[in-house]
Amino acid sequence: MFGYDWEALIWIAIGFGGQGLFMMRFLVQWWSSEKEKRVVVPVAFWYFSILGGVVLTVYAIHRNDPVFIFGQGLGLIIYFRNLHLHYKGKGRGAAS
Repeated sequence: MFGYDWEALIWIAIGFGGQGLFMMRFLVQWWSSEKEKRVVVPVAFWYFSILGGVVLTVYAIHRNDPVFIFGQGLGLIIYFRNLHLHYKGKGRGAAS
């Protein structure tokens, strides 16, 4: 199909799936900000960032692309840290 074998098509689908998850973070953030009439970053933003980042990192590893691997891998560290800070702040009664 389209000059690709089935394995290549599956990996392309995985790559697009990761991009879709990663894109969802922006839609969630935009929707939440519109509802609040101010800029907010909901916790779902970080979960979509992590899910999309993991899938894209796996895809980048499969492609053996060091630039892509580094970019997504570094992002994952930041997303996990921000999620940690979110829940750590919740314990002190901080607003989300």
